[in-house]
Amino acid sequence: MMKKKEFSIPFSGLKQGKHEFEYAINNEFFESFGYTDFNDAKLNLKVLLNKTSTMLEFELITEGIVNVDCDVSSEAYDQAIATELELVVKFGETFNNEDDEILIIPHGEHQVNIAQYVYEITVLAVPQKRIHPGVLDGSLDSAALKKLEELQPKEKKGDTNNTDPRWDALKKLITDK
Repeated sequence: MMKKKEFSIPFSGLKQGKHEFEYAINNEFFESFGYTDFNDAKLNLKVLLNKTSTMLEFELITEGIVNVDCDVSSEAYDQAIATELELVVKFGETFNNEDDEILIIPHGEHQVNIAQYVYEITVLAVPQKRIHPGVLDGSLDSAALKKLEELQPKEKKGDTNNTDPRWDALKKLITDK
């Protein structure tokens, strides 16, 4: 199981300047947060750290594929995602993570754990409505799609005016100025 502590970056021993870290993220990472919407995940995380004397600047870049279920057909498909986050870490008296882009840690700390930020940007990068590409282009052959098409309301033959007469009365109000 992928531990969240693997995403703790020890900055106290690093020289000032730019540093780069890379991680491979799979579904175990999301399961450690109790998130089970992904069937599978293959993501690459690149962390760019710029260490200065007063603060740390992180740039988190995530790219890869997550396997999710389609909301329309319930068929699994691979959803490509790419996201990034800039995080500034400052030093203060107490820990404060109320701001999404500024993290304040106590002066005595020697490492920063970025696991929560990686989890959040990745989950938020997946579209809210997940639609299989085969549904959009009509190439997916699914029993669920056939049933949805079968239950779709039928148009009445010879009915050229598809508007509701109640709306027509309301439309007259707009033009009667």
